[in-house]
Amino acid sequence: MKEINIKHIANLHTDALRALDFYKQDIQILKKRLEEIAADNTGHEVAEKVEYFQNQFLIQSNNIDELKHNLNQNLNKIEEQVKSSAGFLDQSTADQNAEIYDQYLSLEKIVNDVRHQFNSFASRWM
Repeated sequence: MKEINIKHIANLHTDALRALDFYKQDIQILKKRLEEIAADNTGHEVAEKVEYFQNQFLIQSNNIDELKHNLNQNLNKIEEQVKSSAGFLDQSTADQNAEIYDQYLSLEKIVNDVRHQFNSFASRWM
């Protein structure tokens, strides 16, 4: 069985939580820029894109909140298991940790893609 150092898991969780906080703040900044674009441009084409990005920002913000919650729950579960089982971790908890980290990597890619799409849109209309 492969051994995983709990410090490694804790560091991954900490890094992921910090990144999610950054993305959440970044989405707030992008929302403000979107509001400026919407105020300055009232055309149909712009309105459709504004609605699209409003929806994306809301969805990704919710996804960030949910993932942060799952990360914190998983870390608490890991800490409890390590304390109660002399440093051992159930395979199911380790698998869950890996799955949550994969979800983080996927969300990170999606948020970055949305940000790049928005920046392309903003450069055209600002």
